[in-house]
Amino acid sequence: MAIEAVIFDWGGTLSRFVPAELVDAWRLAARHLAPEREDEVTAALVAVEEEFWATTATHQRSTTLGELMAAGSARIGLDVAEALLEEAAVRHLDAWTEHVAHDPAAAPTLRALRERGLRIGLLSNTHWPRAFHERFLERDGLAELIDARLYTSEMPFQKPHTSAFEAALRALDVERPGRAVFVGDRPWDDVVGAGRAGMRTVLRRNPGVPPYDVEPDAVIDELLELIAVVDGWGRASAVSG
Repeated sequence: MAIEAVIFDWGGTLSRFVPAELVDAWRLAARHLAPEREDEVTAALVAVEEEFWATTATHQRSTTLGELMAAGSARIGLDVAEALLEEAAVRHLDAWTEHVAHDPAAAPTLRALRERGLRIGLLSNTHWPRAFHERFLERDGLAELIDARLYTSEMPFQKPHTSAFEAALRALDVERPGRAVFVGDRPWDDVVGAGRAGMRTVLRRNPGVPPYDVEPDAVIDELLELIAVVDGWGRASAVSG
């Protein structure tokens, strides 16, 4: 079966895996909201975000940065006005800017796949608003190489929920899931989820991600290895056709 599209995860796949602690990002927001309670507010925000990421194994409903901040505020008894929430979000982004760097092989890999006539997608589990991701993708010249960019902060459910993958397939106009490849670094979120949606799966190894007992269709260590994998599937399709 010919491949029509390749869809990528973002963090740890197109971008370098960031081992920074959550506290690095949230402490700036805490200082803005309640400097006299900095440690307490920081701890509450870290706990709320950790609880959100754990939901990939339970209900898989998506959330937004605003909802996380609201949950943190409720936990510590602070009434955060919209203006303060917006300022805190900007500070949160600023805290991450120095950490976010795309893989140097991302652009060459995307270009090579596009040259083969493949449509390119991005599906990221995130609570960040679209503008945050777009800022980094545009900064590094990747936005123009990705035909459809989907963020679960704008969707009802996050990966591995099947509906998230189905939305990505629709965005790329792929009617048969088996004609799409999903590439990600998380065995549960990416490989299991995409496999359940009927897509071919490629795991990019990441020692910083918890393992899961699942067998992807292919495994890579570097993004450029993906080109040979996709070419191989294309050749197999041509022979079988």
